[in-house]
Amino acid sequence: MLSYSTYVAPSKPAVSNDLPPGEVRRMWSPTAATLIHGEHDAVLVDPLMTQAEGEDLAGWIAATGKNLTTIFVTHGHGDHFFGAAPVLDRFPAARMVALPSVVEGMRKQLSPAWLDGFWRVRFPGQLPGRLVVAEPLDGDTFTLEGSELVAIDLGHTDTDGSSALYVPSIGLVVAGDSVYDDVHLYLAESVAGGLDRWLAALDVLETLHPVAVVSGHRQAGASDDPRYIDETRRYLKAFAAAETRTSTALDLYNAMLAEYPDRLNRGVLWNSIRAIKSS
Repeated sequence: MLSYSTYVAPSKPAVSNDLPPGEVRRMWSPTAATLIHGEHDAVLVDPLMTQAEGEDLAGWIAATGKNLTTIFVTHGHGDHFFGAAPVLDRFPAARMVALPSVVEGMRKQLSPAWLDGFWRVRFPGQLPGRLVVAEPLDGDTFTLEGSELVAIDLGHTDTDGSSALYVPSIGLVVAGDSVYDDVHLYLAESVAGGLDRWLAALDVLETLHPVAVVSGHRQAGASDDPRYIDETRRYLKAFAAAETRTSTALDLYNAMLAEYPDRLNRGVLWNSIRAIKSS
């Protein structure tokens, strides 16, 4: 019988001059990595971002006594795979895999525009010196101690080439950034129909009837309740409605804060709005 555990890297400062109104610094959302394990072996989903996070994650895995066979990456954003090298250093026999569309996204994140122009600017001196790209998964399934794990191609969620990992034997969906749990959504890449495609991806997840859903961005004590699929849907619809009835970035920002005053990371909300509304 498989089981799973979740490691959450806490929120951390990011260097940015584009601060939300009233905020004094930009914070990065807490980010989840999930270990699916059997009696002896384990699969890790999304190995985080910084060198320190990767090292801490590797130590956490080692403390379980499980043999890490595979790392699966849900999507190409650097905060979900840059931390792989320290984990692979600790478990050199493990392989890192992803769907081909995710591999393409990972490669884009290593381009100078993204790696130097975005990630290293925001997290100076914190990224691993070696950044590893996954190998394309052959098909959409692999196994862990005889149990099937299924890569679900979701298309666009908070970026193109998104996926989730489904474990039918225990009803688990590791959703990556297709589902958010009490954290503001990253919507900067969701212009020109992106919200509708994200909503369609949530419909795909719901057809699996999961009993547990691990969100990519969540607090450490999150419940993994499947209702966060619908909570993410409700947020997307609220954003679309607020965008229609507001004319400026500040108006849209205030409208979303009125709807969601307690969600973490107002910075990602502001950055998303700035990408969609220029004033």
